[in-house]
Amino acid sequence: MGVTQALQAHLSTGTTTLCRCWGVTRADGIRLGFTDHDVDLAFEGFVFRAGTGLTASALEQSSGLAVNNTEAVGALSSAAVNDADLTAGRYDGAEVVAWLVNWKRPEERALQFRGTLGEITRGSGAFVAELRGVTEALNQPVGRVYQTRCGTVLGSAACGFNIASFGYVAEEPVISVADGKAFRIAGGAFAARWFERGRFEVLDGEAAGLVGVVKNDRILGAEREIELWEAIRASVAAGDRVRVVAGCDKRAETCREKFQNLVNFQGFPTIPGEDWLMAYPAASDRNDGGKLT
Repeated sequence: MGVTQALQAHLSTGTTTLCRCWGVTRADGIRLGFTDHDVDLAFEGFVFRAGTGLTASALEQSSGLAVNNTEAVGALSSAAVNDADLTAGRYDGAEVVAWLVNWKRPEERALQFRGTLGEITRGSGAFVAELRGVTEALNQPVGRVYQTRCGTVLGSAACGFNIASFGYVAEEPVISVADGKAFRIAGGAFAARWFERGRFEVLDGEAAGLVGVVKNDRILGAEREIELWEAIRASVAAGDRVRVVAGCDKRAETCREKFQNLVNFQGFPTIPGEDWLMAYPAASDRNDGGKLT
């Protein structure tokens, strides 16, 4: 992310024509560009719009793993970033790239930052977004945990189960919604609680692309009520289609009986429990080297 030779030559003149450009790519694939210049610019597949009200503080990056000391500040507008999309979480974790650009010759530019959007706060018609560098990923725990239950996500490469298999996914129109987190759909042939801990996806409508996690799954007559842990942060209307994926409680019994996938189980179901840790030999017991009971 160093300064190019052409840009360095421009900086050395002492009279510069510089601006900053930011490119944002959301998880749903939408790409947005912003610039503090007064004319739109285009490169790297982005169109950087002027007059969007987005600015950024001075970029300070360290060699450690702390969150980079920088943030983006912008005005909420329907043409660029709007409150509805921020509330719905469509910018959570979005990829961000930032350039220093010679606006007379956009090919003379230097990539100054690459990372993701972190914490976003809103108020008084504006938003402030924390920018997190690529080293943020190194703060995340990796590796397997020595525990009885499985530590993988259902359908991941380590899990090896095809969640698109018949009998594990339901796609239905919403019959009714309560508080943005309790949804009535057709009952179908699935048993009660089949989708608990599963994935809930909105396929169309205003909330298309948003995802939740199933807390409760009940059968109510010919209908099924799906309750989420957290409300979908956009409006879901009757008739919008949703997809619900069967849930997994990470137990070996569930892996074997519900998904027939015990060969890929990523937990350690036979490790001793806490009761074993409390066991101790006693003179009155038979001490022959066998297991403690």
